[in-house]
Amino acid sequence: MIETAKRITAIIVLCSITSYLWAAGSFEFNGHVKYRFLHTRYPADSIYNSFSNSDATDQNADIRLNSTWQTSNWNLQTDYQLIAIQGDSLRSSRQLPPLAVYSNTIQNDDRRLFDLSRTVHEEQDQALLHRLDRFYIGHTSKNTVIRFGRQAISWGNGLIYTPMDFFNPFDPSAIDKEYKTGDDMVYGQYLFNNGNDIQAVSVIRRNSEHDVDSDVISTAIKYHGLKGNGEFDLLLSRHYTDNIISFGGNLSIGGAVWHGDITVTETENETINSIVTGLSFSWVWGETNYSGIVEYFYNGFGIDADKYSITMLTQSTDLLDRIQRGELFTIGQQYLAASATIELTPLWVITPTLFHNLSDSSSLFQLLSRHDLSQNLQLILAIDIPNGSSGTEFGGIETDISDLNLSSDHRFFAQLAWYF
Repeated sequence: MIETAKRITAIIVLCSITSYLWAAGSFEFNGHVKYRFLHTRYPADSIYNSFSNSDATDQNADIRLNSTWQTSNWNLQTDYQLIAIQGDSLRSSRQLPPLAVYSNTIQNDDRRLFDLSRTVHEEQDQALLHRLDRFYIGHTSKNTVIRFGRQAISWGNGLIYTPMDFFNPFDPSAIDKEYKTGDDMVYGQYLFNNGNDIQAVSVIRRNSEHDVDSDVISTAIKYHGLKGNGEFDLLLSRHYTDNIISFGGNLSIGGAVWHGDITVTETENETINSIVTGLSFSWVWGETNYSGIVEYFYNGFGIDADKYSITMLTQSTDLLDRIQRGELFTIGQQYLAASATIELTPLWVITPTLFHNLSDSSSLFQLLSRHDLSQNLQLILAIDIPNGSSGTEFGGIETDISDLNLSSDHRFFAQLAWYF
């Protein structure tokens, strides 16, 4: 009886708050429904064959509901996700050792300040969960922006590789980059009258015992300035137990734009430098619009070798920590990437991209097609084709089991998205 009374009271309070907000401001509501299909083929020497019989088929459905309440100065953002997962990769991720799976297939908030995720149903090869990916309140004035809660930020000037962006960056080969995963943080920005701005952020996390701990918190401040026909960024950060200083920017050169970042990380053991630099440009050939990117990435945390193994990865603790936290997705030291976007029609573009590990000469070729079928309906098709010998990054990292590698063959991706 008491529990029922508490629930009724909570509902009344929630309805009262909602009614007040509705009367005091304006609401915007939008979202999407996405269905994703992924088929991965494994070669004979792949350890994944033990779980998927030479291929893996995965399906994912994602419903995202975004709501924004806005007044002249205040806003409340709430983005809700309902995610259904079914497939072979989920089953194999539960059985493989942690080093064989760079990231957990099922999102959780074990290390975030607020636990806003719940798994509704879970079996060996399927799961149903819902979560709040954005949940923050913000205040905006003429020169300031302040936000508290779950949100996402993106920093840095790299277009493919992003060493300055260490808050939930995208995998360079990720196909759907519409939404970054949110983190619980305090964010502030001050806008100067000359167009420059300064941003500060503190990402609050929990340790393995689920306690708020300064050793897992990130605090950063970034100054962004305009200079001539270019822009520059200066960043200072305390990230977990590391001190980071980074400088970067972009500059218009003729018909192209140069971009780059230099990041210096002082870990507990050593000082590590990472660099990204590249050119982006666009042109018209015939009646077709083209744009291109060429980018070089030096990963200071990477392993300088022409072959890799699980043992080498285990011994590279700084690299392994960042892979498992989802900050890095490359294990080598030097990379060259090239990408082009070809606008076949205003509603259909294709993007071929090549990722090349300069140390071991392995590569990944990706061909992506993005087609707007109607105003609210989009179809994405993509294929990934790795190339490399045994022991290379894209050919397959060697495991502790003789003649078995962490290797995959071609991968086919399809996604249908409806927006409302």
